[in-house]
Amino acid sequence: MSIASRAVLVTGADGQLGRAIADRFGIGAVMHALGRRDLDITDAGAVAGVFARHRPGLVINCAAFTDVDGAEDRPLEALAVNGLAPGILARAAEAAGATLVHFSTDFVFAGREDRPWTEADAPEPQSVYAQSKLVGEWLARDCRRHYTLRVESLFGGPRARSTIDRITEGLRAGREVTLFHDRTVTPSFTADVAEATHALLAQGAAPGVYHCVNSGATTWLGLGRHIARLLGLDERLLVPVSVADVRLRAARPQYAALSNRRLADAGVPMPAWEDALARYLVRPSA
Repeated sequence: MSIASRAVLVTGADGQLGRAIADRFGIGAVMHALGRRDLDITDAGAVAGVFARHRPGLVINCAAFTDVDGAEDRPLEALAVNGLAPGILARAAEAAGATLVHFSTDFVFAGREDRPWTEADAPEPQSVYAQSKLVGEWLARDCRRHYTLRVESLFGGPRARSTIDRITEGLRAGREVTLFHDRTVTPSFTADVAEATHALLAQGAAPGVYHCVNSGATTWLGLGRHIARLLGLDERLLVPVSVADVRLRAARPQYAALSNRRLADAGVPMPAWEDALARYLVRPSA
């Protein structure tokens, strides 16, 4: 599709992914980047008003309720933002003849296997948060030209507070950092996710579900060790812990890494997570 031909609407533009998406898609296009204070995506009337004013040809939904444990206590709020709101956006996009991009999560899988999850695997959400995100995937289909991009373990942005940022800050401060040695993930750089999303749309790939993550997999402990080596910090500050030994309000998929093979087959290969991490951490502002 010609991204520059019509206006682009980004919701959740004040988050780390939303900022990266708005920056990338704002090049050569009319950009309307809206944060939570600008648009309540759970309000169908407000969404209709924004569509009437801006007439977007592309809608990218980066808004989400991301407090995984908090969703256990606030299920209706999580469902409204993660589940029902994508349906509101999808129906508005369909009526406007627009394309919808919606971001989902690795949490839709149970994580009981020991290999990266593919788009062909059946979701089996284990928490309120995960269930709400799966509902959002279903309702995003109300727009015929929709892309649901599953991401995970995101990092990036000048003021981000990702797990990777917290690990880095702890190591730099000389504090012990407790990390799972038996939970496997695919860390994903928001700049790479934004670039891949743009490339996928620009080349007119088939709509549907894609895993938009960096390549490879690691445990959180392995990730912490890689950070320490990159920055010349003390690996002995990293304290391994098992998922079974930590009480969490919401269940997490233990093997959560995603396969991005379908994305690569569509002509959008992703850099390895190690490469992405080096570009993020070893930079002038770091």
